[in-house]
Amino acid sequence: MITTEIKKQIVKVLAERRENFAGSDSKFAVSLGINNAQYSRIKNGETERVLSDQNWISLARLMDIQLGTAAVWKTANTPAYNFITGQLKLCQDNSMSSLLCDIADIGKTYCAKEYVKSNKNAIYTDCSQVKTKQKLIRFIAKEFGVGHTGKYADVYADLVFYLRSIPNPLIILDEAGDLDYSAFLELKALWNASERACGWYMMGADGLKQKIVRAIDCKKVGYTELFSRYGSRYQKVSPAGTDEMKQFLMVQASMVAKVNAPAGTDTNVIIKGSELSLRRIYNELNKN
Repeated sequence: MITTEIKKQIVKVLAERRENFAGSDSKFAVSLGINNAQYSRIKNGETERVLSDQNWISLARLMDIQLGTAAVWKTANTPAYNFITGQLKLCQDNSMSSLLCDIADIGKTYCAKEYVKSNKNAIYTDCSQVKTKQKLIRFIAKEFGVGHTGKYADVYADLVFYLRSIPNPLIILDEAGDLDYSAFLELKALWNASERACGWYMMGADGLKQKIVRAIDCKKVGYTELFSRYGSRYQKVSPAGTDEMKQFLMVQASMVAKVNAPAGTDTNVIIKGSELSLRRIYNELNKN
Protein backbone atom coordinates (compact mmCIF):
# COMPACT_ATOMS: atom_id res chain seq x y z
CA MET A 1 0.00 0.00 0.00
CA ILE A 2 1.41 3.39 -1.03
CA THR A 3 0.79 5.87 1.75
CA THR A 4 -0.30 9.47 1.25
CA GLU A 5 3.09 10.63 2.56
CA ILE A 6 4.92 8.62 -0.10
CA LYS A 7 2.58 9.95 -2.80
CA LYS A 8 3.32 13.51 -1.71
CA GLN A 9 7.04 12.76 -1.86
CA ILE A 10 6.66 11.43 -5.40
CA VAL A 11 4.62 14.51 -6.42
CA LYS A 12 7.33 16.78 -5.00
CA VAL A 13 10.05 15.05 -7.03
CA LEU A 14 7.83 15.10 -10.13
CA ALA A 15 7.54 18.88 -9.80
CA GLU A 16 11.33 19.17 -9.59
CA ARG A 17 11.81 16.95 -12.64
CA ARG A 18 9.18 18.91 -14.58
CA GLU A 19 11.41 21.97 -14.25
CA ASN A 20 14.10 20.10 -16.18
CA PHE A 21 11.78 18.73 -18.86
CA ALA A 22 11.66 21.09 -21.83
CA GLY A 23 8.54 19.64 -23.46
CA SER A 24 4.87 20.28 -22.71
CA ASP A 25 2.88 18.81 -19.82
CA SER A 26 1.38 16.28 -22.20
CA LYS A 27 4.84 15.13 -23.33
CA PHE A 28 5.96 14.93 -19.71
CA ALA A 29 2.94 12.73 -18.98
CA VAL A 30 3.91 10.46 -21.89
CA SER A 31 7.42 10.10 -20.45
CA LEU A 32 5.84 9.06 -17.12
CA GLY A 33 3.53 6.50 -18.68
CA ILE A 34 0.31 8.24 -17.57
CA ASN A 35 -2.20 10.39 -19.41
CA ASN A 36 -2.31 14.18 -19.37
CA ALA A 37 -5.49 14.33 -17.28
CA GLN A 38 -3.92 12.22 -14.57
CA TYR A 39 -0.78 14.33 -14.56
CA SER A 40 -2.85 17.51 -14.39
CA ARG A 41 -4.64 16.24 -11.27
CA ILE A 42 -1.38 15.23 -9.62
CA LYS A 43 0.17 18.57 -10.51
CA ASN A 44 -2.75 20.30 -8.79
CA GLY A 45 -2.14 18.36 -5.58
CA GLU A 46 -4.56 15.45 -5.92
CA THR A 47 -3.18 12.11 -4.77
CA GLU A 48 -6.19 9.95 -3.98
CA ARG A 49 -8.08 7.89 -6.58
CA VAL A 50 -5.95 9.30 -9.38
CA LEU A 51 -3.54 6.40 -10.00
CA SER A 52 -3.28 2.78 -8.95
CA ASP A 53 -0.62 1.71 -6.47
CA GLN A 54 1.22 0.09 -9.36
CA ASN A 55 1.30 3.45 -11.18
CA TRP A 56 2.66 5.16 -8.07
CA ILE A 57 5.35 2.48 -7.73
CA SER A 58 6.25 2.96 -11.39
CA LEU A 59 6.57 6.73 -10.88
CA ALA A 60 8.76 6.16 -7.81
CA ARG A 61 11.00 3.90 -9.90
CA LEU A 62 11.22 6.43 -12.73
CA MET A 63 12.07 9.20 -10.28
CA ASP A 64 14.56 6.94 -8.46
CA ILE A 65 12.74 7.36 -5.13
CA GLN A 66 13.44 4.82 -2.40
CA LEU A 67 10.23 3.33 -1.00
CA GLY A 68 11.94 1.32 1.74
CA THR A 69 14.08 2.34 4.70
CA ALA A 70 17.35 2.68 2.80
CA ALA A 71 19.13 5.97 3.39
CA VAL A 72 19.21 8.56 0.62
CA TRP A 73 22.60 8.32 -1.07
CA LYS A 74 24.60 11.56 -1.08
CA THR A 75 26.86 12.55 -3.92
CA ALA A 76 30.61 12.58 -3.36
CA ASN A 77 32.64 14.54 -5.90
CA THR A 78 34.95 11.65 -6.64
CA PRO A 79 37.44 11.69 -9.54
CA ALA A 80 35.08 9.48 -11.55
CA TYR A 81 32.04 11.63 -10.78
CA ASN A 82 33.80 14.85 -11.80
CA PHE A 83 35.28 13.31 -14.95
CA ILE A 84 32.02 11.81 -16.20
CA THR A 85 29.94 14.87 -15.31
CA GLY A 86 32.35 17.06 -17.24
CA GLN A 87 32.16 14.77 -20.26
CA LEU A 88 28.37 14.65 -20.19
CA LYS A 89 28.17 18.44 -20.10
CA LEU A 90 30.67 18.78 -22.94
CA CYS A 91 28.72 16.32 -25.09
CA GLN A 92 25.38 17.98 -24.36
CA ASP A 93 26.52 21.58 -24.82
CA ASN A 94 28.30 20.85 -28.10
CA SER A 95 26.20 17.98 -29.54
CA MET A 96 29.23 15.72 -29.37
CA SER A 97 29.58 11.99 -28.83
CA SER A 98 31.90 10.10 -26.53
CA LEU A 99 32.57 6.51 -25.51
CA LEU A 100 33.56 5.51 -21.96
CA CYS A 101 34.80 1.97 -21.33
CA ASP A 102 35.97 1.51 -17.77
CA ILE A 103 35.97 -0.95 -14.89
CA ALA A 104 32.75 -1.69 -13.05
CA ASP A 105 31.82 -0.20 -9.68
CA ILE A 106 33.30 3.28 -9.98
CA GLY A 107 29.95 5.11 -10.04
CA LYS A 108 29.31 5.47 -13.78
CA THR A 109 25.59 4.74 -13.55
CA TYR A 110 25.06 6.87 -10.45
CA CYS A 111 26.78 9.82 -12.09
CA ALA A 112 24.71 9.53 -15.27
CA LYS A 113 21.42 9.35 -13.36
CA GLU A 114 22.34 12.34 -11.21
CA TYR A 115 23.23 14.36 -14.31
CA VAL A 116 19.87 13.65 -15.90
CA LYS A 117 18.04 14.82 -12.76
CA SER A 118 19.39 18.35 -13.10
CA ASN A 119 19.85 18.92 -16.84
CA LYS A 120 17.11 19.57 -19.37
CA ASN A 121 16.70 17.35 -22.41
CA ALA A 122 19.07 14.69 -21.07
CA ILE A 123 17.87 11.11 -20.76
CA TYR A 124 19.38 7.97 -19.25
CA THR A 125 18.99 4.60 -20.96
CA ASP A 126 19.83 1.28 -19.31
CA CYS A 127 20.51 -0.72 -22.47
CA SER A 128 20.44 -4.02 -20.56
CA GLN A 129 16.68 -3.49 -20.23
CA VAL A 130 16.05 -2.50 -23.86
CA LYS A 131 18.40 -4.73 -25.84
CA THR A 132 16.53 -4.86 -29.15
CA LYS A 133 16.19 -2.18 -31.79
CA GLN A 134 12.48 -1.63 -31.27
CA LYS A 135 12.64 -1.58 -27.48
CA LEU A 136 15.58 0.82 -27.51
CA ILE A 137 14.10 3.38 -29.90
CA ARG A 138 10.64 3.23 -28.33
CA PHE A 139 12.19 3.73 -24.88
CA ILE A 140 14.20 6.76 -26.02
CA ALA A 141 11.08 8.23 -27.63
CA LYS A 142 9.07 7.71 -24.44
CA GLU A 143 11.73 9.40 -22.31
CA PHE A 144 11.49 12.49 -24.50
CA GLY A 145 7.68 12.40 -24.38
CA VAL A 146 7.35 11.40 -28.03
CA GLY A 147 4.62 8.93 -29.00
CA HIS A 148 6.14 5.46 -28.71
CA THR A 149 3.32 2.93 -29.15
CA GLY A 150 2.42 3.32 -32.82
CA LYS A 151 4.07 2.00 -35.98
CA TYR A 152 7.79 1.76 -35.52
CA ALA A 153 8.57 3.83 -38.62
CA ASP A 154 6.41 6.66 -37.28
CA VAL A 155 7.97 6.47 -33.81
CA TYR A 156 11.45 6.66 -35.33
CA ALA A 157 10.56 9.56 -37.64
CA ASP A 158 8.85 11.52 -34.86
CA LEU A 159 11.84 10.97 -32.56
CA VAL A 160 14.28 12.26 -35.18
CA PHE A 161 12.10 15.32 -35.79
CA TYR A 162 11.86 16.04 -32.06
CA LEU A 163 15.59 15.62 -31.43
CA ARG A 164 16.29 18.17 -34.15
CA SER A 165 13.73 20.62 -32.78
CA ILE A 166 14.79 20.91 -29.11
CA PRO A 167 17.94 22.57 -27.72
CA ASN A 168 20.89 20.32 -26.89
CA PRO A 169 19.36 16.90 -26.28
CA LEU A 170 21.66 14.29 -24.74
CA ILE A 171 21.17 10.53 -24.86
CA ILE A 172 23.17 8.49 -22.34
CA LEU A 173 23.55 4.82 -23.21
CA ASP A 174 24.59 2.77 -20.19
CA GLU A 175 25.44 -0.96 -20.34
CA ALA A 176 25.69 -0.49 -24.09
CA GLY A 177 27.53 -3.79 -24.50
CA ASP A 178 24.22 -5.59 -23.89
CA LEU A 179 22.61 -4.24 -27.07
CA ASP A 180 22.06 -6.67 -29.90
CA TYR A 181 23.47 -6.14 -33.38
CA SER A 182 20.37 -4.57 -34.93
CA ALA A 183 20.17 -2.07 -32.07
CA PHE A 184 23.78 -0.98 -32.69
CA LEU A 185 23.01 -0.46 -36.37
CA GLU A 186 19.92 1.57 -35.49
CA LEU A 187 21.97 3.75 -33.16
CA LYS A 188 24.26 4.54 -36.07
CA ALA A 189 21.25 5.48 -38.19
CA LEU A 190 19.77 7.65 -35.42
CA TRP A 191 23.17 9.32 -34.91
CA ASN A 192 23.28 10.13 -38.63
CA ALA A 193 19.75 11.51 -38.58
CA SER A 194 20.45 13.76 -35.58
CA GLU A 195 24.02 14.78 -36.42
CA ARG A 196 25.06 18.14 -34.94
CA ALA A 197 21.70 18.34 -33.15
CA CYS A 198 22.10 15.73 -30.38
CA GLY A 199 24.79 14.71 -27.91
CA TRP A 200 25.51 11.04 -27.21
CA TYR A 201 27.38 9.33 -24.38
CA MET A 202 27.90 5.59 -24.55
CA MET A 203 29.38 3.79 -21.57
CA GLY A 204 30.00 0.35 -20.21
CA ALA A 205 32.61 -1.86 -18.57
CA ASP A 206 35.55 -3.48 -20.35
CA GLY A 207 33.19 -5.92 -22.07
CA LEU A 208 31.86 -3.09 -24.25
CA LYS A 209 35.36 -2.34 -25.54
CA GLN A 210 35.99 -6.02 -26.23
CA LYS A 211 32.72 -6.31 -28.13
CA ILE A 212 33.51 -3.34 -30.38
CA VAL A 213 37.14 -4.38 -30.95
CA ARG A 214 36.09 -7.94 -31.84
CA ALA A 215 33.36 -6.71 -34.19
CA ILE A 216 35.74 -4.32 -35.98
CA ASP A 217 38.43 -7.02 -36.29
CA CYS A 218 35.84 -9.35 -37.81
CA LYS A 219 34.77 -6.55 -40.17
CA LYS A 220 31.20 -6.67 -38.91
CA VAL A 221 29.17 -4.09 -40.81
CA GLY A 222 28.49 -0.85 -38.95
CA TYR A 223 30.90 -1.07 -36.02
CA THR A 224 33.79 0.86 -37.58
CA GLU A 225 31.40 3.67 -38.51
CA LEU A 226 29.79 3.65 -35.06
CA PHE A 227 33.20 3.77 -33.36
CA SER A 228 34.17 6.72 -35.55
CA ARG A 229 31.02 8.61 -34.60
CA TYR A 230 31.86 8.21 -30.91
CA GLY A 231 35.30 9.75 -31.24
CA SER A 232 37.36 6.73 -32.33
CA ARG A 233 38.76 6.17 -28.84
CA TYR A 234 37.90 4.37 -25.64
CA GLN A 235 37.97 6.83 -22.79
CA LYS A 236 38.43 5.88 -19.14
CA VAL A 237 38.98 7.61 -15.84
CA SER A 238 40.64 4.81 -13.85
CA PRO A 239 44.46 4.54 -14.15
CA ALA A 240 46.27 1.61 -15.75
CA GLY A 241 48.96 0.74 -13.18
CA THR A 242 48.19 -1.63 -10.31
CA ASP A 243 49.42 0.72 -7.57
CA GLU A 244 47.77 3.71 -9.19
CA MET A 245 44.50 1.78 -9.53
CA LYS A 246 44.54 0.82 -5.85
CA GLN A 247 45.11 4.45 -4.86
CA PHE A 248 42.32 5.58 -7.19
CA LEU A 249 39.86 3.10 -5.69
CA MET A 250 40.93 4.02 -2.17
CA VAL A 251 40.29 7.71 -2.82
CA GLN A 252 36.88 6.98 -4.30
CA ALA A 253 35.86 4.65 -1.47
CA SER A 254 37.05 7.07 1.20
CA MET A 255 35.18 10.03 -0.28
CA VAL A 256 31.93 8.10 -0.70
CA ALA A 257 32.08 6.58 2.79
CA LYS A 258 32.79 9.89 4.51
CA VAL A 259 29.94 11.70 2.76
CA ASN A 260 27.37 8.98 3.46
CA ALA A 261 28.36 7.48 6.80
CA PRO A 262 26.24 8.44 9.83
CA ALA A 263 27.93 10.53 12.51
CA GLY A 264 30.20 8.46 14.70
CA THR A 265 30.82 5.74 12.12
CA ASP A 266 34.39 4.49 11.78
CA THR A 267 34.71 4.82 8.02
CA ASN A 268 38.08 3.04 8.03
CA VAL A 269 36.34 -0.15 9.14
CA ILE A 270 33.69 0.29 6.43
CA ILE A 271 36.30 0.89 3.74
CA LYS A 272 38.44 -2.04 4.80
CA GLY A 273 35.45 -4.40 4.84
CA SER A 274 34.28 -3.18 1.43
CA GLU A 275 37.50 -4.16 -0.37
CA LEU A 276 37.14 -0.72 -2.02
CA SER A 277 33.80 -1.63 -3.65
CA LEU A 278 31.30 1.27 -3.74
CA ARG A 279 28.40 -1.20 -3.83
CA ARG A 280 29.67 -2.92 -0.69
CA ILE A 281 30.07 0.42 1.05
CA TYR A 282 26.43 1.19 0.25
CA ASN A 283 25.33 -2.19 1.59
CA GLU A 284 27.42 -1.85 4.73
CA LEU A 285 26.14 1.63 5.53
CA ASN A 286 22.54 0.52 5.08
CA LYS A 287 23.07 -2.17 7.71
CA ASN A 288 23.76 0.47 10.35
